Amino acid sequence: MKKTHAAVTGRGSTLRKYQEVVVGSRSWPDLLYFEWCMLLSVLPGALGMALRRIFWPRLFGSCGRGCMFGAGIVVRHPGRIRLGRNVVVSEGCVLDGRHTDCEDVILLGDNVILSNNVMLSCKNGTIRIGDNVGLNAQTIVQSTSDCPVEIGSDCVIGQRCFIIGGGNYHTGRIDIPIREQGIRPDGGVRLEEDVWLGGNVTVLGGVTMGRSSIAAAGSVLTRPVDPLTVSMGVPARVIKRRGQ
Repeated sequence: MKKTHAAVTGRGSTLRKYQEVVVGSRSWPDLLYFEWCMLLSVLPGALGMALRRIFWPRLFGSCGRGCMFGAGIVVRHPGRIRLGRNVVVSEGCVLDGRHTDCEDVILLGDNVILSNNVMLSCKNGTIRIGDNVGLNAQTIVQSTSDCPVEIGSDCVIGQRCFIIGGGNYHTGRIDIPIREQGIRPDGGVRLEEDVWLGGNVTVLGGVTMGRSSIAAAGSVLTRPVDPLTVSMGVPARVIKRRGQ
């Protein structure tokens, strides 16, 4: 997939660019249904929520029963997004499922709650979130360049967290700009089951947080941590083990 700037400013009609970058399909029925759902996205109050609950499930690759959608949600390539049952997507969230060829780009399990202004962003990456997970307000989860992000079931993600797979560029050359050197593969991020991130936690690519581990507010995790540990600091280090 082209970089967004190149895709938007390159050759071709405005409509074709919109279909490729935003809708993710060149089908006219897909375009018309997408436009109808986007009209409903800004409708406030109970009426807007009721209409989105009726029409929006068909917008996605798949959508379980009982899902609710707040106003002002931004969606890209919805056919590559799959939602489980009873998923709540709150006001102002961004679900960006852009990918060159993968059809299952963003997968949300049952009973997932995305609070206001949560962003799930894929640029040729994938995001998998298990059952019974809550992502609090203004959290950003990003996956790029085949560096996946996996969040296990029963995780609690605090406000304004930043979880990114593929966030670092190659920097070895000085004869060309950094942006042209490409993303350095880092293996992505994996949060195992029952992980708790406090507010403003950053988890960088290459990190696995073991089952039932905790990261204190404001921590920056740059290396893997074992299960049942508590980490804090910048960069984070393990300060104790739970149950001891």
